[in-house]
Amino acid sequence: MTAINNSLVLVTGAASGIGRGLCREMGQRGARVIGVDRDEVGLNKLAAEMSGEFHPRVCDLSDVAAIEALAAWVEDTLGPVDILINNAGVVNGTWLDETEGQAIETTFRINALAPIHLTRCLLPGMLAQDRGHVVTVASAAGIVGTARLVDYSASKAAAVGFDDALRMELKHRGSRVRTTIICPFFIDTGMFEGVQTRWPWLLPILKPDVVIRRTLKTIEKSRTRLIMPWLVYTAWPARLLPLAWFDRLMRFLGVSQTMDAFTGRKPRE
Repeated sequence: MTAINNSLVLVTGAASGIGRGLCREMGQRGARVIGVDRDEVGLNKLAAEMSGEFHPRVCDLSDVAAIEALAAWVEDTLGPVDILINNAGVVNGTWLDETEGQAIETTFRINALAPIHLTRCLLPGMLAQDRGHVVTVASAAGIVGTARLVDYSASKAAAVGFDDALRMELKHRGSRVRTTIICPFFIDTGMFEGVQTRWPWLLPILKPDVVIRRTLKTIEKSRTRLIMPWLVYTAWPARLLPLAWFDRLMRFLGVSQTMDAFTGRKPRE
C-alpha cells in the first residue's frame, strides 16, 4: 500500500488536465505536492486552488539540465520524493511526413525521455529510504499504434517499456520501491479535442474525474498497472493473430480512424 497523506508527491504536467486534477486530489488527501509544468500561468492558477502545502515549479522537461536542476532543488529543499507521477505529455496529431523534425524530438524528450531522466535523478533518494512509488502515465496508443500518432505512439511505447524494465530492475535489486504504468484511451481534457470513437460503449472517450479517481486508487493499492477501458487489455492476445487480421480488427474497432477529426487543445489566450 502507498500512503498519500504526508507524502511528498511530484506531479509533472501539473498545470492542466489530469496532472492538475491529481495535484488537487493529492493536496486534499494531505500530501505535500510539487506541481511541475512549463506553463507558469497555469501553475499559478492551480496554486490558488490548492489546499495544503504546494510548490509550483516551472521546468522545461525537454531539457535534461533543467530536469537535473529541478531534482536537486527538490531534494535539497524538501527531501526525497515519496511518489513521482510522470504525467507530462505532448501530441502533434499530424501525418508523419507532415510532422516537423523538431516536433518529433520534443515529443520524445517529454513523453519518453523526461520520465527516465527525472526518475534517474530522484530514484537514489527512494532507494536510500527503501520506499517510494514511480508512476508513469503512458497511453493505450503505446500498446496499439494509431494513424496520425506515429511519433506519439512510439514515445508512449517507450514509456511502457521504461516502466516494465524499471520494475524488473527494482525487483532484481531487492528494493521495495514500486512502479505503476497508466495506459488510458483518449481522455476528454482538450489535449485530444476532436477525437472520435466508433463504439463508445466499448472504447469510450474517458472522463477526467474517472481517470483521476482510478489512478489514485491504483497508486494507493500499489497496483502495477491500470489500463482503461478494459477492451485495451485484449490487444495483447490479439497480437497473436496474423498482422493482416490484427489490422482489420483495429479498423473494425475504429482505432485507425480516431484521429481523423482531431484538432487538439486551443492555445491559451
